Amino acid sequence: MADRLTGIEVFVLAMRLGSLSAAARSLGMSAAMAAKHLVMLEERLGVTLVHRTTRRLSLTEAGGGYLDKAERILADLREVESEVAARSVAIEGLLRISAPTTFGTAHLAALVAEFGELHPRLTVELGLNDRYVDLLEERWDVAIRIGRLADSALIARKLVSVRLSLCAAPDYLARRGTPTTIEDLAGHDCLGYTLAPLVGDSIWGFGHDGGIRVPIRGSLRANNGEALVNAARAGKGIAYGPRFMTATAITAGELVELDLGTPLLDLGAVYAVTHGTRRPAAKTRSWIDFLVTRLPQIAQAW
Repeated sequence: MADRLTGIEVFVLAMRLGSLSAAARSLGMSAAMAAKHLVMLEERLGVTLVHRTTRRLSLTEAGGGYLDKAERILADLREVESEVAARSVAIEGLLRISAPTTFGTAHLAALVAEFGELHPRLTVELGLNDRYVDLLEERWDVAIRIGRLADSALIARKLVSVRLSLCAAPDYLARRGTPTTIEDLAGHDCLGYTLAPLVGDSIWGFGHDGGIRVPIRGSLRANNGEALVNAARAGKGIAYGPRFMTATAITAGELVELDLGTPLLDLGAVYAVTHGTRRPAAKTRSWIDFLVTRLPQIAQAW
């Protein structure tokens, strides 16, 4: 395809400028190479486009009809390239963001609205889902991911660190007692999150890397963190999850943080993840830069 376009460019420029050597200079190639591209073009088409003499070029009948079409092809190509280049520097069009459900609802939706006000020509699609999405296959521009990232070809930018909390409602602790060691968890209802193995529905990990594994059990498990926090607020058991989910309830006195004498798991951070195979568009870069500034301000309350 590249050679075909080059042949068209050589042909059009040679007829505009009057010679193959002038077309070659314009395209930064030798006259011999320009002549080769023109011959290859004619061979592909199966016609002679140009009569060549030592003094001048002249169009054949087929060449005259092809010249008009070739000029339109090149003009259309330049227009398309200009539009794409303009979009790469303009913050407009559609920005598709994937994010975990609870985090997206509680903290990202307001930021999306704020970002949209700054860029009125931009439309944002916020997809909230706790499953792992494939950016390329599902055509997301950027994904928000929480935790420790596995090695991949994707480009990740850290936005803010995430702390875990272990907490329960005052009513639950009054009825069941307050655990003071990780061993005490065996006698309590632990609200299990089914999508994360180290803060899951059968094992909770403690220590910096989660190396201390504690079996847990309880009467409720769910694939949504907000549902578990609401259950904990209602006195249904102990919740173990990111503090961005529990901070509001802790501040309001609806949940009490527990100290079991063992460090909690280091969950990692919130990251913005983009395609590793291409340079992000301006809209994507601008959104990530916005998050780098605004999200730490919000996270002070966590």
